[in-house]
Amino acid sequence: MSGITITVTTILSLLGLGIAFFYMKRVTSIPIDMGLDEKDGERLKFIHGAIANGAMAFLKQEYKFLTIFMVVFAAIIAILIDDSHTPDTREGIYTALAFLFGGAISIASGYIGMMVATQGNARTTVSAKKDISNAFDVAINSGAVMGFALVGLATLGLVIIYVVMSWLLADLGQENNHILMEVIAGFGLGGSTIALFARVGGGIFTKAADVGADLVGKVEQGIPEDDPRNPAVIADNVGDNVGDVAGMGADLFGSCAESTCAAMVISAVVFAADPNALLYPILISAVGIPISLITKLLINVKTEDDVAPALMKLLVISSALMAIVMFFFTMALVPEFFELNGEEYTNLGVYWCFLSGLIAGLAVGLLTGYYTSENYEPVKEVSKSCETGVATNIIYGLALGYKSTVYPYLAIAASIFISWGLAGMYGVAIASLGMLGTLVIALMIDAYGPVADNAGGIAEMVGLEKEVRRRTDILDSAGNTTAAIGKGFAIGAAILTSLALFAAFITAAEALAGEPIDMSLLNPLVYTSLFIGAVLPFLFTAMTMKSVGKAAFDMIEEVRRQFKEIPGIMEGKGQPDYAQCVAISTTAALREMIAPGVLIMGTPLVAGYLFGVQAVAGILAGSLVAGGVLAIASSNSGGAWDNAKKYIEAGHHGGKGSEEHKAAVVGDTVGDPLKDTSGPSLNILIKLSAILSLVFAPFFVQNGGIFL
Repeated sequence: MSGITITVTTILSLLGLGIAFFYMKRVTSIPIDMGLDEKDGERLKFIHGAIANGAMAFLKQEYKFLTIFMVVFAAIIAILIDDSHTPDTREGIYTALAFLFGGAISIASGYIGMMVATQGNARTTVSAKKDISNAFDVAINSGAVMGFALVGLATLGLVIIYVVMSWLLADLGQENNHILMEVIAGFGLGGSTIALFARVGGGIFTKAADVGADLVGKVEQGIPEDDPRNPAVIADNVGDNVGDVAGMGADLFGSCAESTCAAMVISAVVFAADPNALLYPILISAVGIPISLITKLLINVKTEDDVAPALMKLLVISSALMAIVMFFFTMALVPEFFELNGEEYTNLGVYWCFLSGLIAGLAVGLLTGYYTSENYEPVKEVSKSCETGVATNIIYGLALGYKSTVYPYLAIAASIFISWGLAGMYGVAIASLGMLGTLVIALMIDAYGPVADNAGGIAEMVGLEKEVRRRTDILDSAGNTTAAIGKGFAIGAAILTSLALFAAFITAAEALAGEPIDMSLLNPLVYTSLFIGAVLPFLFTAMTMKSVGKAAFDMIEEVRRQFKEIPGIMEGKGQPDYAQCVAISTTAALREMIAPGVLIMGTPLVAGYLFGVQAVAGILAGSLVAGGVLAIASSNSGGAWDNAKKYIEAGHHGGKGSEEHKAAVVGDTVGDPLKDTSGPSLNILIKLSAILSLVFAPFFVQNGGIFL
């Protein structure tokens, strides 16, 4: 029977990759200079090439660094991890192999997404010359490549690692299935490690370029956004792809792999003799592939007014279809009754756990949209605050971010309460997968955003007619909202994923120790560790924001130098040195991402070695609760400042060039590192710490607590 589950998951995974290939061919079949005269065509090819080459050059440099790091860390895993209950099996070696495989899949996902985004941006621009419908199709098809390819690779990778490790560790027997799942958790750790550097490095890259371009170009020189006279404009467009495509893709790939691994670690204790229930978590994400295809085929954009509603319909329809289909799969694969930690649960309860996560994810996304879209009162209030200057804009933006955490956290808390009551720790893990049930769609609309954003920038730099830029701005405006929704979705998924991993860590540690672990808040070690965990997100945020500041300083100095030393830039006669600005962002991103990475990966390892499992558990709980709040507040404040600026640029409160607009630009500049670097990167902090702790649970149990 397990063969049937594996076969279905494999077929659906291959279907996802096939769909991704189909949409990639549709995007790349469009001539890059379609409908342009020779002069504009050559200009567009040059700009498109500069963006694509800059993005790929950054990835190449980043992946060189990551390859060395992954090999070194894999060796550490192989040496430190060993389960003394199975003396004939060196668990660390197999975990290291799973770690490298997960990292390789994550790298492939980011590369595919980056490649199609840089191919789709210019083609969206030329399609916008025809009409909004064609431009939307190119942008959303580009996003579809990212969504279907990443989820297809994630689920196929999980099947492969399960089959291979089951064969290599066949001697363990069903009673030691939890060891097999702990080994497979290395796959999630590999994906999350890549996500750490992709998110942090990509976020630093894009914000260094964005802040440099805005402060010197828009504020000091008074030229429009995406003006080709700005030396940082290419680096800014490269950064959109580096941060929002490769970074987001790696982030959500990690969530998918980690949630699945967490659920399987717990299910190995409950369903050791039932392969169908054991592999049910992998199937959840795979089922989302055909559901997402059906949803996409139902969406059609004919007019400008259809764009934003179409993107929202993708989320709502896919969620509804997923809720219906997963009922039947859950009833078929999960036993009607099962026992966990002495409590009896049902398969219907597991379905409600899935549904609670699905609904919570949709709620978090929609609430994020409400707090960050210029169509609603919160952002309009921030825009109006610009009438009294920069200070009030900053105050109102921060207040909005803090306030916006309440309802999303209540939705997530409700999902946790419901799922924990219906199926214990396993229910929480399934709820996290429920939130990721529409992952293909979430990735699709998120990758759509930077494609549309780049398309507008390219139209501006080429000097195409205003109607083209107006159409791309409509696509971009809708993309800004969906990008904010995507960030909220990713944060919510990270919170539930981290909680599921926390539950899996405690389950694995208790199984290895052979006795329950005291996690009471009355335990001074646990309570003290909570404080350490709670402060980590703030230290991490400070480090990443300062890194953006350092990188932006380098960029600002370079842009100022070029305006001063290259004759004729402001007149449009001199050629800016775009490549130098890309190189500055690349160097700064690679340099500045190391320290935050060491903080995230080093803290649980040091705490576990010195103080044992209880200290690690306290740190995980503290960083999860504090980090989730800070991530939502940071992301929503930044998104609100961004859209408040766009609302003013649309003609409200004085319009472009007014004092209100200048105040809004400064607010947007402050918010940029919050919404695109620190906020999203906090996802990685709470997830990576938890998956790292799960993988190193054998080491903590056997060798940890040397100070106690």
